[in-house]
Amino acid sequence: MTDRKAKLREELRGFSVKNILFLTLAGVLSAVGVTFFLEPVRLYDSGISGTSMLLSQLTPDYLPLSLFLLLLNIPLFLYGLKREGILFTLYSIYSVAVYSVTAYLIVYVFPVDVSGASPIAEKDVLLCAVFGGIICGTGSGLSVRFGGAIDGIEVLAVIFSRKLGLTVGTFIMIYNVLLYIVCGFFIHSWILPLYSILTYVAALKAIDFIIYGLDRAKAAIIITARPDEICAALSEHFGTGSTKLKARGGYSNTEKAMIYFVLNRFQITRLKDIVHGIDPHAYITINDVADVFTKNLENI
Repeated sequence: MTDRKAKLREELRGFSVKNILFLTLAGVLSAVGVTFFLEPVRLYDSGISGTSMLLSQLTPDYLPLSLFLLLLNIPLFLYGLKREGILFTLYSIYSVAVYSVTAYLIVYVFPVDVSGASPIAEKDVLLCAVFGGIICGTGSGLSVRFGGAIDGIEVLAVIFSRKLGLTVGTFIMIYNVLLYIVCGFFIHSWILPLYSILTYVAALKAIDFIIYGLDRAKAAIIITARPDEICAALSEHFGTGSTKLKARGGYSNTEKAMIYFVLNRFQITRLKDIVHGIDPHAYITINDVADVFTKNLENI
């Protein structure tokens, strides 16, 4: 029990007011995307949010979307508490609560009519699909970037994907496809579910942009027999450090070195010229890097 309390205190030390502010923004954006763009023209978000939208349409008016968001999401986050941790769970519940309350205020309290058409895009389904997806995706991306989640589908995927022999991404994709098929059967039309897939794609792109940025960093791995000269040349030209690791050729069985170097996409051509100018036989691979966490690249 003492160890559990100590672990809990240690995890809660990571609590950040900055994260709370951005999670608040995430909840507000998700509510705006759904209530201003998707719900008025009967488009559907993905995951648990989309499921909540469908249920709110199929049930009496006194059971609003905001209620289903809480009823479906919070139990999933609590169920995943042991796996995801207390801080992630609290952040996620807070995000969903902001999402739910803001959606309720927009629909029932604020002086804005979202009942028959989007107050911004009116009845243009394409505009609603694209901008609704971008705004909802931005909200989801912010929630993930700042330590939580705004949709319990991720937790559901982690719980069941392994049991079904699927990856988390595949489970989420299958869930959303089935959701849109069910929506098509219930509303007796496939046009809006198909537009909802466009919403889903726009949201995914927005999530990637928020989490990874518009221009991801690159990581170069260089296998060479002349590591000192290459590291010195890279540091002199780019003004950043590099990391050297010992390596041995699998075919030649000769001593080599592996250099790890972080750069941007505009520097790739120059890096290849520098490396092959020193060692024409150097082997170079370039990979995407989602994030770089360091205050000084010279320390690498």
